[in-house]
Amino acid sequence: MGKPMAGTTIKVLIRTAGKLASELGSKAIVVLQDVPEEYVEDIDLPVVIVGSSFDISGKIKRIPIPQNLDVENTLNLISAFLLEHELLRDEESFVYVSQHSIGIKAVKKGLMTVRGFFSSAQTVLQKVLEIAIELSVEGREGIKLGTLFVIGDVKNVLKHSHQLIPNPFKGHKINVLDKKSKEIIKEFALLDGAFVIGSTGRILSAGRYLDIDFKKLNLMLPPGLGSRHIAAAGISKLTKAVSVSLSESGTIRVFKNGVMILEYNPRIKY
Repeated sequence: MGKPMAGTTIKVLIRTAGKLASELGSKAIVVLQDVPEEYVEDIDLPVVIVGSSFDISGKIKRIPIPQNLDVENTLNLISAFLLEHELLRDEESFVYVSQHSIGIKAVKKGLMTVRGFFSSAQTVLQKVLEIAIELSVEGREGIKLGTLFVIGDVKNVLKHSHQLIPNPFKGHKINVLDKKSKEIIKEFALLDGAFVIGSTGRILSAGRYLDIDFKKLNLMLPPGLGSRHIAAAGISKLTKAVSVSLSESGTIRVFKNGVMILEYNPRIKY
């Protein structure tokens, strides 16, 4: 009995959101629940459905967002997606629908992305980003910290790096997709160096120093980035890995092919 009622509620809210968007001049509808497309058939605006699948080919677009984020973080990442794909411009708004409520949010260019971050459903990257956001907001034992995650192309990443300390993950099968691993990862985030994570989510090492000659890589990056972010960019250009760096200031940057594809600070109210 509960599921049909829940379905009826979200349908009504989506219809109401469409009318509200029309009256307010909002440019898109965002549904924060994985619903069938027929729930939004009568909406003339672009619609983004948040779920586990990825499909942005049609008018109704489906994107994955890191799980267990609060509404504010989720809406900020959706804002980045809408800007990235030119569905909204700076200061334009969208109406969002959750299971029991409706809200309105304006997007701002303070959230920087380029094409590439929302290019596919990457479960491991989503989980790492979720952990990075929590570390940005919470720190560790009251300490604001920075850290670096390098995901994929493990063979080449290990080739271009070395251990600063004995590897705490050697001989252990700890995976970022396992809910129990989150506190372990946060604990070792206090160490200098990078985490190296396989494409399946297994953590191969922590405390890894990246051996990169940045001058030879000709990185095209915004001025003012610290060494951690430059290392993250460099390893992503030198290998096929994707890197996620977190600064002490709380800013998270994601790099792919030597290019920054997401810049986001969860501590800032966008």
